[in-house]
This record gives sequence, C-alpha cells and structure tokens, in this order.
Amino acid sequence: MEATLAALLVRYRNALFVLACLAVLALVAGARDLWFEGSYRIFFSDDDPYLVAHDEIENSYTKADNVAFIVAPRDGRIFTRRTLQALRELTEAAWTMPRSIRVDSITNFQHSVAQGDELIVNDLVPDPASLSDADIAALEKTALAEPALVGGLLSKRAHVSSVNVRLEMPGDSREATAANQEVMQAARRLRSEFRTRYPELDIHLMGQVVVNHAFNEIAEADAAALVPLMFVVVIVLVGVFLRSPGSVLTTSVVILFSILGTVGVLGWLGYQVNQINVSAPVIILTLAVSDCVHLLVHYLNDLRRGMPKVEAMRHTLEINIVPVFLTSFTTAIGFFSLNTSDSPPFRELGTVVGFGVFGAMLFTLTMLPAMMLWLPVRAGRETRLQQFTLAGLADRILRHHQAWFLGATAVALLLMAFMPRNQLNDDTVEYFDTSLEIRQAFDFVQDNLTGVDSITYSLNAEGPSGINEPAYLKAVDAFKTWLESQPEVTHVSSFVDVVKRLNRNMHGGDPAHYTIPDDRELIAQYVLLYELSLPQGLDLNDSINFDKSATRLSVSISNVASRELIEFERRAADWLERNVPQFRTHGSSLSVMFAHIGQNNIYSMLRGSMIALVLIALTLIAALRSVKFGLMSLLPNAFPAAIAFGVWGIVDGKVNLAAAGVFSITLGIVVDNTIHFFSKYLYARRTRGQSTEDAIRYAFSTVGAALLVTTAALTMGFMILARSDFNVNATMGQMTAMVIGIALVFDLLFLPGFLMRFDRRAAASEHPRTETPPRAAS
Repeated sequence: MEATLAALLVRYRNALFVLACLAVLALVAGARDLWFEGSYRIFFSDDDPYLVAHDEIENSYTKADNVAFIVAPRDGRIFTRRTLQALRELTEAAWTMPRSIRVDSITNFQHSVAQGDELIVNDLVPDPASLSDADIAALEKTALAEPALVGGLLSKRAHVSSVNVRLEMPGDSREATAANQEVMQAARRLRSEFRTRYPELDIHLMGQVVVNHAFNEIAEADAAALVPLMFVVVIVLVGVFLRSPGSVLTTSVVILFSILGTVGVLGWLGYQVNQINVSAPVIILTLAVSDCVHLLVHYLNDLRRGMPKVEAMRHTLEINIVPVFLTSFTTAIGFFSLNTSDSPPFRELGTVVGFGVFGAMLFTLTMLPAMMLWLPVRAGRETRLQQFTLAGLADRILRHHQAWFLGATAVALLLMAFMPRNQLNDDTVEYFDTSLEIRQAFDFVQDNLTGVDSITYSLNAEGPSGINEPAYLKAVDAFKTWLESQPEVTHVSSFVDVVKRLNRNMHGGDPAHYTIPDDRELIAQYVLLYELSLPQGLDLNDSINFDKSATRLSVSISNVASRELIEFERRAADWLERNVPQFRTHGSSLSVMFAHIGQNNIYSMLRGSMIALVLIALTLIAALRSVKFGLMSLLPNAFPAAIAFGVWGIVDGKVNLAAAGVFSITLGIVVDNTIHFFSKYLYARRTRGQSTEDAIRYAFSTVGAALLVTTAALTMGFMILARSDFNVNATMGQMTAMVIGIALVFDLLFLPGFLMRFDRRAAASEHPRTETPPRAAS
C-alpha cells in the first residue's frame, strides 16, 4: 500500500500541486469575514449557569459595562481645589463619551441634607473654584464618613479617586467589538487631554470595556508578532540543518499553505479570532515543519547515495508516509480532545488545530514532492549536524542500561511527586503580563483604591415595592454587615446605605438615626422624595430593579485567586442559607464566572486527556501490530507531561485556565518520538532479525539528527508562544515546550533499559522473518 501511494504521489505530483493550490484558495475564502472578538463572553457557553445569572442581573439593573478613570494626584491629596476642579471637569466631559448613560464621581455624588421637612439633594462638590480651604476640609471629612464613597470612588486615605462611566453596549458580539473600539478611542483621547491640562495627575483606565479591549489588542498583537517571528526562526533552523535553499523554499511554502488553510478552516467553522485560538497558526507552523524535515532528510540522504531524484522521492514517501500519517493522526487526537473543555475558545483551538494538522500533512505530501522535483536541488556534502547520530549515546546507555533505566525512573517519580503542589488557582488579573497598561492599572487600583474582584447579589423581596419592608432591609443590612467583616472585602455597596442616610438626614443629621426605620410607609416616602430630587442620569436603577422587588448588593474583594474566591462565595451562600434563606440567591460576576470556569475546565480536560490516551494507545497497537508495544508506549508518552507538572509544582505551582489542557495537547505531540523510535526498533527486530541491543542502536542511529531538529523546532515554537502578553497562552507555551523537551530526554534515557528489560526474547522466535515490516521514519 505504501509503495502504491508513494508512486501515485510522485506520478501525479503536478496535478496534486494544482489541487493543493485550489484547496488553499477555497479554504482562504472562509477567512474573509474573520474579525477579532475580544469580549469576556467568548470564554463561556451560552448556557453556562454563571453567565446566565450574570445576564439576569445585568438585565434587571443599570448595565455594569464601564470605563473608570482612576485619578491619582502626585501630591497624594484629592481634596485640593485644583484636583477637585479636574475631577469635576472630567466628570462632565465623561458624559459626552459614546454610549455613556451614567457618570459617578465624588464631585457629583448626590449628597442629601434636610431643611425642616424638605430634603435637599445636591452634588457634593458643585463648584470647586468657589470653595475656601475650610470648605474643602469639611468636604473631605464628609466624604470620608460616607460608606457609599470610601473604598469605591474614594480611597480610605483620600489620595486616589475614580470617575466611573457606565455604558450601554450592544448585545451583538461584532457590534460590541466595534463599540469597544469607539469607546476606548474616546476614553484615551479624554485621558490624554486631561494629562496635558493637569500634568500633576496620573490617570489610569479600568473597567469592563477596558478589559475587553485589552483582550482584543493582545490577540491582534500576537497574530501580528508571533507568527512572523516563528516563521523566521523555523526557516533559519531548517536552513542551518539542511543547507539546501530548495528545501528551505519548499518548507516555507508548505508552512504558508498550512497556516492559510488553518485560518480558512477557522472561518468556515463559523468561529472568530480570539485570544486563545489566535495561537493556532503558531502551533500549526511548528507541527508542519516536523513533517517536512523528516521527508527532506531522507530525500537528501537518498540523493547523496546516488539515487535519481524521482526514485529518491518515491522511496522517501514509501518509507515515511505511514509514520507521517500516524504522527499527524495522534497529534490531531490530542488536539481534538480539547473539545471536552468547558470553555468554547479551547474547543475551537482543538478543532481548528486538529484539522490544521491533517491539512499540514496533506500539503506536505502533495506539494513537497512537486517542488523538490522542480527545483534544482543538490544534496551536497553532509554537514556535521546531518552526520550526527545517537549511536554513541546508545552504546553508553546500553553498557549500563539498568542503571539508566532505574535512574530515569527514579528521577521521573521524584519529580512527579511534586505534582500535588500545583493548585488550580486562576487569577484573572494575572491573565495580563505586567508590562501591559491594563495590568498596571489593576495593580494600582488593588494597592490604592479597592479590590479588583467583585461579587454581585440580587436580593429578592416579597413582590413589587417589597424593598420598602423594614424586615427585608434589615436582613440585607445584616448580610452587608457580615460581608464587611470578612477579611477579603474592601467595599460593599447597597441600597440600605441610601435608606439609612435618608433617615439620618430627616432626623437632623443625628448619627444615632443612621438606621433603618421600622415604618414601611416612611421608608417609601423617603425613597420617593429622594428619587424626585435626583438629576437625570443619576437615578437608583443601579441599586433597585424597575418594580422595586429586588435590590443589588455589590461586594468588592481584594485580588484573590479562584480557589479563595469560590471559598468566599460558598461562605456567603452558607450565611444566607442559615440566616435569611428566603433570599435564595448566589453571587455572580465576571470574577466568579472565571473562577468556576477555571476549576471546571481542569476536570473536563482531564476526561479528554484520558480519552485521547486510550485512542492513541489503540492507534499504536494497530500501527505497531503489537498489543505489548502499544501498551508499552503509554509510559514514555504519559510520563513527560507528569514530570513537567512536577517541575512546574517546584518552580511555580499555579495552574491556570490553559495549563489544564497541556496534557491533551502534548500527548499527541510527544507520541511522535515514540512512533519514530518504535517503528525503527521493530523494523530492526522483525525484518533484520537483530537482537534487542542492536535494534536499539539502529533506532538511535537512524532517528538521531531529525528527531533533535524537530524537537528543537517544536520547543522553540511553543517558547515563542510563551512570549505572548496574554499569560494564559504564555503558560500553555511554556509548559508545552517543557513537556516536549522532557519527552525527548526521557525517551532517550528510559527506552533502552525499558526495552532491554521487557523485550529480551529473540527476534526470530517472537516475530517470524516472513512478517511484513512496519515502515520506518527517516
């Protein structure tokens, strides 16, 4: 079969090359409508319960989409005439931003006082220029005594303040991406203008819109930088190793077509480019070069032995077509197993790369023969790298194979013992590299203003206008008090603060009346009077729903990892269940959503990894025609990822959203080494009738240089992915590169002793010489 396929690929190479070109054109047509989708929503399925809960809250109250201007005067004083004037002007200018529906700051905070039976509600700082020093000191004292401000819009030391702009963003993803761009351009123009007018102020941008836009910018930057960088690295590597301009050109064309085909598949499947699947071209690039190198090494070697070009190509394809298919098939299995992930972008990455791997294989088999036979390729003399084999290493290991086997096993088990040190502790802040503006803003807000994580609760009353019931408000206040006593909490915002402040106002400002009245009708009157006094755009819709049957309570939490956030959410749910079971609610927010998707993702991907492991084992059993060798291959394939996680537990210990998929990704890649090694080993055992020792030497000597170069290409490719400013991709790149490197070292040190221990029977007695041999890799 292999000979027939090889002959057909060579005979019809020109027609196949044209078909490959037409296929690429057809695939690329799918990319015409691709765009970068930067919304946080891409990480969640539409039926994700935490996303559904989040949307319900968003639909009941003022939208949480926002841009926050974090203002930090360099003299450390918010309450100066000039800084207050800047905040006032910034607040007014923010109303003119596209899609702005509400702007909150300390200057327009609705401060209420009572004059007799009349409630007066005004901006806290209406005209900073007219204030005396005594007025400013009084305002500072008032602001720092206001729970609704401190820890939210104003720091406890009054040295940082925020101007928060609420925005009405479209629901359609594509429209939302365009709207994000529009809003961010306006926000950055406004910040630049105020930095020029007030150079003594540092202004950071925060908020959900800013985070979404950062996702989008990172995806675009990775696509623009990482793919070209990896392309250059691979071309240089292939050029240094093969010393053949024609081989370099051919490899470049195959890589380019593979990338274009992969991007086209992305479009035809209806996906959009996001910060996870944007890494697909880099991954395909590294995998495509592996197929090319194995074929080209064998082809150039045949030319050096004096074979005619056509015969050399036919022989190369005959020997390598099965290993190339098997390595592509097992690699695709590993990536397709990502479809068990709970997070759609990882499912998209697995699907696209899975198809892309097959595309790279087909382009290699259909385009490489034609181009290499067209081009005036000369094999030339072998370089030292091409002459390099691992036969000497094989001799050294075989002399002490038992010691190497036991030593490699002991080191592996020792490192694997550190795997439990890893904790899935996703931290959404750490998704962004510290060099990014958004990360610096996160860190500054965390250190100086409030917590960057949050949980929002919608607390239901008994029917319309039920929020005026004293018992309901006291239950909410009890929950708020408990939340404020928790060490993680930096600020709690609730409608009960408004009610208690109004009660104090209507009792002459007496602090003793900063409580909830016992009269429902009185509460209703207070709230109505207050609402009628509020200016347009500053109503209570961010705190109460339209029929006054529920209120929103928002909790700001100091930056914690996913485990701690989920634990906090559980404690809060337990408190509600014990004390006010009638609320029957769970917290929701982006922080909670990402915490749960991170936890769930590792379990779903582990299931996928087990499925991939079984499928790959069955594939190897069929390919190697041996149950024993198929099962024996599991150890060298599964150990490297476990060793890498042990090393990661020593040096880092934090496993994020992407690291959970590393086992699935690498399982299909590292098995390539096993396929090439075992195919050569079994060829020597079955066809040549060699002893175990000689078969091991044969395998080492024939796969050496090519295996090193393909491993180097894969490792470098994923290390370039590790340069991404999106740390989810960077971690995936680092860990994958580590696993691939460990896999090669472990295979070379472990397999000789392993085979000597478990395959010592004579070749002739185990496998008759008449058996058809498996085809080996170059």
